Amino acid sequence: MTDQLQLNAQILNDVADALIYSDRSGKITRWNRASAALFGFTADEALGQNLDLIIPEHLRAAHWKGFEAALASGSMKLAGRPTLTRALHKSGRKLYIEMTFALVRDSGGNVLGSVAMARDVTERVERERAAKAPPQTS
Repeated sequence: MTDQLQLNAQILNDVADALIYSDRSGKITRWNRASAALFGFTADEALGQNLDLIIPEHLRAAHWKGFEAALASGSMKLAGRPTLTRALHKSGRKLYIEMTFALVRDSGGNVLGSVAMARDVTERVERERAAKAPPQTS
């Protein structure tokens, strides 16, 4: 591996946010250390698996509809804007995560797959929801 490729790989592995790359079929082919920390799956457990590994069952149909539409059109509705969604931890616990997505293209402009950056915002969302909840009466 050249020094530049090694540096690129190290940067992607060391960023604080989870970085997940999947090919056109939805197979995970890149899973950094932050992904393992966030979702609980090691790289060995996640690589080669379908994205359904971290998508709650009730969100899968909508995810795949959007994923297929993005691949077909070559564009994404969110276009890099963060979105709040739910994800699954290996333990089965549901997380609130903030994600950004982008399509990855080859030098000819053909879509190869999708990359997502994610961070856990569960504590923040639960704190905000608790602050909005009506006070409990005893």
